[in-house]
Amino acid sequence: MLRKLQDQYVHEDADLAPYATHNLNSAGRRFAEQPHPFRTDFQRDRDRILHSRSFRRLEYKTQVFLNASGDHQRTRLTHTIEVSAITRTIARALHLNEDLAETIALAHDLGHTPFGHAGESALNELMAHHGGFDHNDQALVVVDELEQKYPDYDGLNLTWEVRSGLVKHRSARNQGKLDNAKLPPFPHLESQVADLADDLTYYGHDVDDGLEAELIDEHMLAKNEIWQKACHKARQRGMDLVDGSEKSRGYTVRCLIDMMVENAILNSNRMIDESGISSADAAQSLPGGLVAFDKNFSDMTMQLRDFLFSNIYHHPEISRVNDNAVQRMRELFDFFIGNPEALSRTTQLRAEKVGLHRATADFIAGMTDRFALLEHSRHCIGKQH
Repeated sequence: MLRKLQDQYVHEDADLAPYATHNLNSAGRRFAEQPHPFRTDFQRDRDRILHSRSFRRLEYKTQVFLNASGDHQRTRLTHTIEVSAITRTIARALHLNEDLAETIALAHDLGHTPFGHAGESALNELMAHHGGFDHNDQALVVVDELEQKYPDYDGLNLTWEVRSGLVKHRSARNQGKLDNAKLPPFPHLESQVADLADDLTYYGHDVDDGLEAELIDEHMLAKNEIWQKACHKARQRGMDLVDGSEKSRGYTVRCLIDMMVENAILNSNRMIDESGISSADAAQSLPGGLVAFDKNFSDMTMQLRDFLFSNIYHHPEISRVNDNAVQRMRELFDFFIGNPEALSRTTQLRAEKVGLHRATADFIAGMTDRFALLEHSRHCIGKQH
């Protein structure tokens, strides 16, 4: 039996909680479009992200370890896929709109620069007198302006709910507004789910990658209460990291992630029930978010986060590799500012609208690690700046 669009709406209304975001209540797109016969608007948004050039480039962008530093290390793409899977799990359990939550998860890192957070920090410094740079703001720029696929407008023309879900923080560039309309105090619940899924995903997989790279070991991790709990669960199934096996390590990390997902679901469900909300708008108007770990669990994840910063993100070897790559990115930025004719034709046309510095930042932010290094070799090696 054929499932048409109206059938999708009926199924959605029967399954979703009243405080979920329903397709039929969407604020719509900036440019009106005819509905699709078989897909809801949020499903179409998801597919537009998946088919975008920016999404494909995530495969060759650094997550923590420089791209190509190991066969099993995460990239921005594998991180994004893991976030989207966990997002769907949490959203489904809470009777929220899985398609909307997944779309935000898939798009949340589209604005990241090459070379991870070190690259973002460098680009923010380079743009200090030109509005700065923030990857959350840039994700919206990517989907609204930089993707070029349709004849009547720039960008992907996503729904308001997806676009507003990408605006995580008030910044100098967005000022808490979208399309000159003030945003509510908190994003809708689907966006809150994607945000928490992002955090817990990188807690788990950065531990995994750090163990794989031998930057940390189980003895160092043993100081963390949440890791002790994960090890206890693993030992109950006969898995003990003392044996040093790949299977034991993998299962312990699995237990770590599973505990975080379970706590996020149970505590968020409790908070939603206690809030008494009965609409998606009500969830956005509260003084605090409703998707979170409980207090004890949050403290444990913050302890793990601090451990990761001290022992992985700021590890001398990681910093050395990243600093070298970021210096090349700085040199490339300076080269393009001094030689705008070397920019792509698309970027030159964008510079006429947004200025040379912003257009150059957009161009470099969209690069993969390897393309940035190739462009540096092409333009900067052996040349004076």
